Amino acid sequence: MAAVSELANDVGTSAACQALYMPRASYYRDRRKTSSPALTASRPSPARALRPAEREVVLSRLHEERFQDRSPAAVYATLLDEGEYHCSIRTMHRLLKQSGESRERRDQLVHPPYQKPELLATAPNQLWSWDITKLLGPAKWTYFYLYVILDVFSRSQKRIVGRTSPTTILTPRANSEP
Repeated sequence: MAAVSELANDVGTSAACQALYMPRASYYRDRRKTSSPALTASRPSPARALRPAEREVVLSRLHEERFQDRSPAAVYATLLDEGEYHCSIRTMHRLLKQSGESRERRDQLVHPPYQKPELLATAPNQLWSWDITKLLGPAKWTYFYLYVILDVFSRSQKRIVGRTSPTTILTPRANSEP
């Protein structure tokens, strides 16, 4: 950014950004951040917010034995039926979350750690690997598919099973030793 600022004094901002391959928006965004840092003032508490004593009353109602396995919506409805109103359902959820008592209650699936398969061949003809390769043909939109089977122990090509071309689907070949 400093290089763009120095060059902008001589040739202008647009030309400096273009010469240094920097988007002008990034330059102006960075300049705005450095020139006037945002003040982070603490927000005043809203007038209708619950006082600490009221929060304790709500939490004590939520912790009662008869409500221990019920949702805040059910507690809210029960308390309204009894003629009590302390706060909204959302406020109950918020208070529970602030006190660390709210979480996802559904079972979370934990996958077992992936075990990378260990392919070990101690002798020839125990373990084979295969591959299909798409090769460009001599003309446009023509491809050849090469099917290869390899012996993992010797890592040598033992046979080419078949090949395809635009005119044939699969042409079997005789086993060939390299």
